[in-house]
Amino acid sequence: MIDLIGIRDLLDVVIVGALLWGGLVWLRRPRARLAIPALLIVAAVYLAAGRLGLRLTAGILQGFFAVLVIVLVVVFQEDLRRLFEQISAWGLRRRPSTPPPRTSESIARAVIRMAGSHTGALLVFPGHEPLERHLEGGIPLHGAISEPLLLSIFDSSSPGHDGALLIAGDFVERFAVHLPLSTNSRALGEAGTRHAAALGLAERTDALCVVVSEERGTVSIARDGHLRRLREPQAVQREIQRFVEELRPPPIAASRWKGLRRSWREGLAGFATALVLWGLLVPGATYVEVERTATVEIENLPPGWIVDTVDPSEVQVAVRARRRDLVLADRNAFRVPLDALLVQLGRRTFEIEPRSVAHPPGVEVLAVTPPKVRLQVHEAEPAAGAAEAISPEQ
Repeated sequence: MIDLIGIRDLLDVVIVGALLWGGLVWLRRPRARLAIPALLIVAAVYLAAGRLGLRLTAGILQGFFAVLVIVLVVVFQEDLRRLFEQISAWGLRRRPSTPPPRTSESIARAVIRMAGSHTGALLVFPGHEPLERHLEGGIPLHGAISEPLLLSIFDSSSPGHDGALLIAGDFVERFAVHLPLSTNSRALGEAGTRHAAALGLAERTDALCVVVSEERGTVSIARDGHLRRLREPQAVQREIQRFVEELRPPPIAASRWKGLRRSWREGLAGFATALVLWGLLVPGATYVEVERTATVEIENLPPGWIVDTVDPSEVQVAVRARRRDLVLADRNAFRVPLDALLVQLGRRTFEIEPRSVAHPPGVEVLAVTPPKVRLQVHEAEPAAGAAEAISPEQ
């Protein structure tokens, strides 16, 4: 099999496997889980209609698949847009501004005080992906972060306390920003609008959102599409520092590899599927010529004759076939059945024609090297007992 796969084939399999890996990870999302089974059912009906000769059904479904791409773009436009943004962020090595440790301490102290006083708050820490298309409104500030500034912004008497605060490095870029709301009622539970806004942004980007509940005085973290409540407000500084540490390498480094390790099963399935698809589809249109070794097998040897040597015992067979057939073919299936019935008439050299070579289906034999095989045989002498048994009858 190795001699049939080149560098371009390996690159082809790797690229398709990576795309399937990402697709399988994407299938975890709720919307995809609902759409994909429906598409698989339609595809199964289409294949069954083709096998059964239902031309009308197959024609209608074929037209459906023609517009399927447009349907997928419309339904999953948000996911596709985010995918292109992630590729762009990776290609441009976009590095967000992260708060230094001293600023993180000030933010954590302010969050702890607001949780203790049941002051609602929503803070956004941008990741690698751009946020602008998800944000609406807001008041530009570009002020240095401090505990008093954060407390004053989220004070209930402040006109901008209901919105989100966008942090860029050690500055407050703007406040009173409106975020997209999540519709995941199962994850939100009884949480309010702030939590829905935090989760909505975390579902669409890789940003970190810190939420302080005005009713319960608790602190929650929204990230990577998940909303998690912290057991104690003091843990918020650890969460911010962890987020900052993961943002320091380029997007393809530590934080990305961590995500890849979590989805190794999908990766294994993706590359296995890519290899199978390569074996089924790519070689189907490509014919190659290779050599295989065929073993010479003696058949129809007359009784009383013994083969001493077969020269040669193996021959090289030039074959032409699709790479798929060659990859799946058993190498031991190539053999040369040699009819040795004529050795009793003195024949010792036998010509091997391509048509006489046994081979797997789908393979064409072009030539055999060497084209002749020579046998060295001798006739076995009858046993002495057998000769004596015959003499009285004569």
